[in-house]
Amino acid sequence: MKQYGLNRRGFVAAGAAALVAPRLALAQSSPYVVGTLFPMSGPNAEYGSLFTKGIELALEHIRADNMLKRPITMAVQDSLATPQGGAVGMTKLANVDKAVWVMIGFTGVSKAAAPIGTRSKVMMINGGGVGPDLAGLSPYYWNVIPLVNQEVRVLLPWLQKEKLKRIALIYVDDPLGNSVVQELRKGLAETGGELVGAHSIPPATQQFAAIAARVRDSKPDAVYFASYGAQQSQIIKQLRDNGITQQIITYSAGTIPSVVGLPESEGLIVTSQVSDWEQGDEVTQRFVKDWRAKHNGDPTSYNQNYYNAMRLFALLAQGLEKAGTEVTGETLLAELQRVRRFPLVGGEGVLEDGGTMAMPLQIGQIRNGRLQKIA
Repeated sequence: MKQYGLNRRGFVAAGAAALVAPRLALAQSSPYVVGTLFPMSGPNAEYGSLFTKGIELALEHIRADNMLKRPITMAVQDSLATPQGGAVGMTKLANVDKAVWVMIGFTGVSKAAAPIGTRSKVMMINGGGVGPDLAGLSPYYWNVIPLVNQEVRVLLPWLQKEKLKRIALIYVDDPLGNSVVQELRKGLAETGGELVGAHSIPPATQQFAAIAARVRDSKPDAVYFASYGAQQSQIIKQLRDNGITQQIITYSAGTIPSVVGLPESEGLIVTSQVSDWEQGDEVTQRFVKDWRAKHNGDPTSYNQNYYNAMRLFALLAQGLEKAGTEVTGETLLAELQRVRRFPLVGGEGVLEDGGTMAMPLQIGQIRNGRLQKIA
């Protein structure tokens, strides 16, 4: 009888192909692992919640639009807003969860996590930390938020115009606060102003009566504070309770709801990126419309930033899928460097050399529990 079949070599090859095919199919259908490294507990947990809500809406839109051939799985690590938490969390995301894209926040967390992510070739996207040294931190680290040196430079001409020359500074003693001291001291000297006092505070401090007395004695025209989280509200309340009537100013960390809604925050000046919810482009309008329907209010710039951070991953991965290229940290970086311009909430985002993104800034003031653009 004539035998129809494969010889031994053909059988082995066919058998190997049969084994490889399911593995290949499994690899092609397995989820993309995307991580977050945010403070999810402790005094800065409000930021983690804000950041995450922006990502959640982006994920809804990515799924609804069938942007990617493979699903996305989220791996969550709590940074506690500390360098140690950042190092531990990034180690787990890179080595255990095998994340290719990690969304991160806070300056100290970023500086501790970046070397770990870089060694593992994980893309890191920051929408919350604003220390100037986050520019150029790593080829794998990119910012979708203006850094605080950019915010201070926008503020200085406004201070001149308003004739606010003598500035007292309260700053948290960490990389962010120390960078604000340098930027303000240098900028005020160049524009005819003066830093009449720079008062450092530990990150966990909640009592500021003694600081308020020292600030009051320096007779400033305005008081600038550089802090974040629950500490901000206490600074504002205790400055007002202890007789500080001068203009109070801060940077974009003051856009969180707990600060904006504080009665003592009335009149607070806040620098931040422009968040124009009436902008006509399709991406922005969809984001704002669905956010308002979901949360019964307007988004913050942090919600915007992390929506953009998640959307950016989808745009890059989509481009790689179309090219038939595996999605890894290395290929995501190469695709980002190739494209550079992306349709994001707020308009076109242009990622620049040094890991920063060009975007307009504004000076806002809290009036009746809302942040309103004034310059």
